[in-house]
Amino acid sequence: MSRGDSDSNTGFVSFSTVPTTSAADTVNEAPEAAPADHLVDEGAPTIHAAGAVLWRATQEGEPEVAVVHRPRHGDWSLPKGKLDPGETLAHAAAREVSEETGLDCVLSRHLRRISYTVPTPEGCRARKFVHYFAARARPGEFVANEEVDRMHWVPVTRAHEWLTYTDDNSVLDSFRSLPRSLSTVLLVRHAKAGKRADFAGDDDLRPLSSQGWAQQPALHTLLSLFGPERVHSAPRVRCEQTVASIAEELGGHVEPEPTLSEEAYRADPEAGRQRLLRIASTHETAVVCSQGGVIPDLIGRLAKSAGVDPGEVNSRKASVWVLSFLPGTHEDEGTGPTPRLVAADYFPEPAPAPC
Repeated sequence: MSRGDSDSNTGFVSFSTVPTTSAADTVNEAPEAAPADHLVDEGAPTIHAAGAVLWRATQEGEPEVAVVHRPRHGDWSLPKGKLDPGETLAHAAAREVSEETGLDCVLSRHLRRISYTVPTPEGCRARKFVHYFAARARPGEFVANEEVDRMHWVPVTRAHEWLTYTDDNSVLDSFRSLPRSLSTVLLVRHAKAGKRADFAGDDDLRPLSSQGWAQQPALHTLLSLFGPERVHSAPRVRCEQTVASIAEELGGHVEPEPTLSEEAYRADPEAGRQRLLRIASTHETAVVCSQGGVIPDLIGRLAKSAGVDPGEVNSRKASVWVLSFLPGTHEDEGTGPTPRLVAADYFPEPAPAPC
């Protein structure tokens, strides 16, 4: 089964191979919500927000999740908040975790989208969409702030007892639907590099254009939110330049991946798919930079092998697909247990244009 979520404001797209309850886009009956008719006033703005299930490992094995108390609303909820201009959903989720808890985190898969109506300062009723991600907490201590005065770490199996709203519990159910031991591959299309016809040399050596270099810092920031540990690239200068700063920050190098160039993939797409699965099996979060002639077909093959038809797969320049794999549980066409794709989240821009 698959579940698709999207966000028209940022172009974000997500699909999962894991069955979930159908609670997405139900109405949250919170103190901040609008009256019971749930109607949205004509002309009212659509509000976009993001949040996270913030979790940490324990010696007992069962993860704990953070629940926060908001004195203004008198409720217990998950960290969340509205997008700032120019933010992706991932940027907003990580920032809200930091602002509401004082903790830094490492994002992973998108969990689900919920929506509800809220009153605006002008007295209208507007629709609010909130996208939630899984987020592993980095070491640190809670810091009280204007929005949140208390935070508790509670076992994931008991968090339902703390959360005030049904929709928050549906998000928690999505988090619990898969183990926390997923592996992540950040599949990147290289940034802008001009036109092939305008470059006089060997196309393998075509570098990023000035527009591509302008995209690169925002892409670096987006990738960093997911805690990359290794960097791979098709052996093309524009691909290597796109992700080189991540490798430098990690103190390593960009590992060449010949099977993931357009020419090699066109000749043997199965070799490219198997190589990506081997990268996913390392249990280290990996950045993999490739080309527009590879990424859509590769994701389609990974999805179909997991029993999902993803439909049209987009891959804009400097875009990122966050791929989540369940390791070593999938019998793949006689090759033995291999990682299985369980979620795929698409960020078409490293940083959307300001609203």
